[in-house]
Amino acid sequence: MSKQLLIVRHAKSDWNDASLSDFNRPLNNRGLKDAPIIGDNLLKNSYYPDLVISSPALRALSTCKIVCKQLGIDQSKIETNSNMYEASYQQLLKIINGIDNDFDKVAIFGHNNGVTDLTVYLTDADIFNIPTSGSVLISFPFDDWKMVSKGTGKIVFYEYPKNLTED
Repeated sequence: MSKQLLIVRHAKSDWNDASLSDFNRPLNNRGLKDAPIIGDNLLKNSYYPDLVISSPALRALSTCKIVCKQLGIDQSKIETNSNMYEASYQQLLKIINGIDNDFDKVAIFGHNNGVTDLTVYLTDADIFNIPTSGSVLISFPFDDWKMVSKGTGKIVFYEYPKNLTED
């Protein structure tokens, strides 16, 4: 069976409270409105991940929890990985290459620039910037996460709220 990787950039976060560290920034109103759009799109595409991994940063984990709730995934099933916070694409790739092959559909929730750089690296796509709440589903023609590498993936969909709503 092939492997599928869903890469999600966290929803829009709040910069208004200067006392909060970057790690502890919450979602703002737009982020709270946009995050469910990710879940709606996954439901529409019948994408239910076997494994969900999130950065532990508040904005990424909050986005992840909103999406998982929509998909009926218990929050106790969400794995956090501290290496995903401010991760480069190389660090994200190392995490992906270490995923157990029992999992065929994996979702990761992280941050730019890592998520955009990883998408471009894996697919050779011409994507300059994945916006907040953007999601990319990538399919790989093999059944071993260790084989995920440069140019081996094909984009199934690339979506973001402005592309999915008619506001």
